[in-house]
Amino acid sequence: MNSGKVEVAFCRGIHVIRLKGDVRLNLSSALEQYINEVLTKPGFSNVVIDLSEADGVDSTTLGQMAKVSILCREQHNITPTISSPNPGITKILMSMGFDQVFHIIDEPFTDEAHFCEWVAGALTEDQARDQVISAHRVLMSLNEKNKDAFRELVDTLESDRS
Repeated sequence: MNSGKVEVAFCRGIHVIRLKGDVRLNLSSALEQYINEVLTKPGFSNVVIDLSEADGVDSTTLGQMAKVSILCREQHNITPTISSPNPGITKILMSMGFDQVFHIIDEPFTDEAHFCEWVAGALTEDQARDQVISAHRVLMSLNEKNKDAFRELVDTLESDRS
């Protein structure tokens, strides 16, 4: 698998977040920073998360993606879209309940937007743990199945804080 990368673009009023390669915990700080710095501001009509070049996404990344939807819905009254032409990734999204908080399409994002890589600084171990906990809490809030699947992980990570 290709090492992961987060790329972003702003195209015709739409924020596009493109996840490429194998997107894992090490990129969660980039997503978190984008959410905090860009998506909290007004001036856009929608958000698209483009997974057409993603080989895989871990549960922390999925939690960060769910945060995007929750923020967009609460602050902007927008339901974002996920472009997921990979049936395997789409199956994961559906099993996590993403169809309840996103529009999911199976066509790749094809607009000729100018993308740039979005990179965030390194995290301390405590910051990484907090992001993992936060991302999984968001996943747990989507449905009971997720709550059952991630409860033990979250409890363990929270007990490690001491």
